[in-house]
Amino acid sequence: MFAVVLTACGYGAEAEKDDEVAPAAGGRKLSVGEVRLGYFPNLTHATALIGVQAGHIQKELGGTALKTSTFNAGPSGIEALNAGSIDIGFIGPSPSINGFTKSNGQNLRIIGGSASGGVKLVVDPKKIKTLDDLKGKKIATPQKGNTQDVALINWINEKGWKVDTESGKGDVSVVRSDNKVTPDAFTSGSIDGAWVPEPTASKLVTLGGKVLLDETSIWPERKFVITNIIVSQKFLKEHPDAVEAVLRGTVRTNAWINANPDEAKASANKALEKLSGKPLPAEVLDPAWPSIRITDDPLAETLKTQSEWAVESKLLPKADLDGIYDLSVLNKILKAEGRPEVSDAGLGVK
Repeated sequence: MFAVVLTACGYGAEAEKDDEVAPAAGGRKLSVGEVRLGYFPNLTHATALIGVQAGHIQKELGGTALKTSTFNAGPSGIEALNAGSIDIGFIGPSPSINGFTKSNGQNLRIIGGSASGGVKLVVDPKKIKTLDDLKGKKIATPQKGNTQDVALINWINEKGWKVDTESGKGDVSVVRSDNKVTPDAFTSGSIDGAWVPEPTASKLVTLGGKVLLDETSIWPERKFVITNIIVSQKFLKEHPDAVEAVLRGTVRTNAWINANPDEAKASANKALEKLSGKPLPAEVLDPAWPSIRITDDPLAETLKTQSEWAVESKLLPKADLDGIYDLSVLNKILKAEGRPEVSDAGLGVK
């Protein structure tokens, strides 16, 4: 079984994590004996953190066991899905697009949403006071071609500035830095700021940084996808009942999170403590949590936009995203609960 070394974005000790949740006693087993679920030990994956810990997902699986693995980055999650080590995963838009296009549309489908927002540009206020001051400065992103990297480079291009996407050199120096080392790089002065997800953004604020831009401000309706739910096409075809059970669990988890934000924040932090050995301190958790919007809607139109940004920035070749979504199971669940269906922006399975 696949296992990885994890750190919760620089918080807590490293640990190797691979858990199995016991199936419900007397529960009906579905068409498969276990479902292998992958996600990040990160607040933007709160649906998975809470859905696993509180048992919402296992409850829907009944007599089928839930096995979980945690990852630090999208490419690792895609590799695990491709290798058959996980069946369903929580992952960002850029790795979803990359995984889909590199396999010529054969390896995954996006089947639901999980989170929007939770990304900020945090800077050293002694060096940078306005957005125009970014010129000539060093700004970190988590990884070349990842969702935040794409957003920053697109923002630089829209300013009319130039940057070489391969090297990161240009009017703004884009420094690719793992989230777990970015706080130290910020403290040492080797970077002047970072375009990063929570809770890294709030960690930088505790170190003297200032939020100069919340990424939601550049999006229509202040919404953009940060976490999707994906599934192996093979697993979706062979075990649709298990996929439906997991999605029922995530929908019910999301409803509970949105109805109980304070309890949900504590639950997510408890899950992070279990995974990493250390909870997030209040000065990081409290400002980070409300900036993340938990949603069943995958916000497909914003994924389309992010793909266009990546192509324009030469971070990805032109992508054919037709068929990347299959929201039929999610919409079936939403309809049964009397809720409106969500859109695939014309990119669904035909």
